[in-house]
Amino acid sequence: MDKKYMVILVFTLCLGLVVIGCPKKTAMKEEPSMKTAQELAAERERAAKLKEEEAKRLREKEFEKSMVVKKEPGMAGEVFESKMLKDIHFDFDKYDIRPMDAEILKENAALLMKHPRVKVQIEGHCDERGTNEYNLALGERRANAAKKYLMSLGIPMDQISTISYGEEYPVDPGHHEEAWAKNRRGHFIILSK
Repeated sequence: MDKKYMVILVFTLCLGLVVIGCPKKTAMKEEPSMKTAQELAAERERAAKLKEEEAKRLREKEFEKSMVVKKEPGMAGEVFESKMLKDIHFDFDKYDIRPMDAEILKENAALLMKHPRVKVQIEGHCDERGTNEYNLALGERRANAAKKYLMSLGIPMDQISTISYGEEYPVDPGHHEEAWAKNRRGHFIILSK
């Protein structure tokens, strides 16, 4: 029995070794190569540039969508208006840029910096008080004051032109201070290309 027991034991051990087999070799996974700091920086730079270009395209589309053809043709042919370019206003018989209007001009300048090919014309307007000649001259001083301020913010002179309409095109036809305050303005239009 000992012999029989021994044979069974050897047979079982052999069978166990066959079933278990030799340990498998572990396959080494190749790790992807680590990117260098320069490669990562270059990727980030490319991604930032693409994002900036996309933002620029979106701003241009938004600006283009905001433009509508003005009813009256301007001195330079067809002109456009954009709700993104805001008017400024002036005190009675003045052409000084007020602090709140300086902020509006800064916003307009920021928009023009983003769109350097856009040419604008500043229209100087007055209320109905005063002679036609006086109001034309005052409207011109108002438009030129706005132009000078924009140029001080870095807008090139050849991107801006001016014209005075005096009291000819009131925004509000009323004959009271509220209407006159609306009419004393510098209005921005976009010249067609």
